[in-house]
Amino acid sequence: MELTRYVEELRQKLLVAADVGDDRAREAAERLVTPLSSAARLVMLEALSAATDEITRELAPGAVEIRLRGLDPHFVVTPAPADSAAESGFEHAHRLPLPPPAPLTPGAVGSDDRTTSRINFRPPEHLKARIEEAAGRDGLSVNAWLVRAVSAMLEYDDRTRGPERQAHA
Repeated sequence: MELTRYVEELRQKLLVAADVGDDRAREAAERLVTPLSSAARLVMLEALSAATDEITRELAPGAVEIRLRGLDPHFVVTPAPADSAAESGFEHAHRLPLPPPAPLTPGAVGSDDRTTSRINFRPPEHLKARIEEAAGRDGLSVNAWLVRAVSAMLEYDDRTRGPERQAHA
């Protein structure tokens, strides 16, 4: 996605707005246009990054990432794995005992609240290295990979619960 045209459009609108003022206002606007162009580009990148996070939450276990190439962002979409592939990937992990589900709170999976939340995750160094390697193989950031993995595991867990266990959840 090329941001230059949007930055240039904003620049032109600022100069047009300055035209209604006197010569000092136009000169000030011309001096501010260049630094404001950089700030506008940064704000647009932040907005696009927030949008990709929101889209990733909706697509989980799929993901959308934004990557910079030069000054322009590019989107990378990773679709969710097919159900059969997702299930086979969790066969080993699902044999491990799982903690009881936590009650739903704002921001939790299954909640209507779509805001992001921050947690501290401190895996052992060897696990961190494996997570980074897996994320790299999938072309994802570590955060996007973890969101996808946790979402897929929770969905798998929900699908495989027996009626008796679901009633107690």
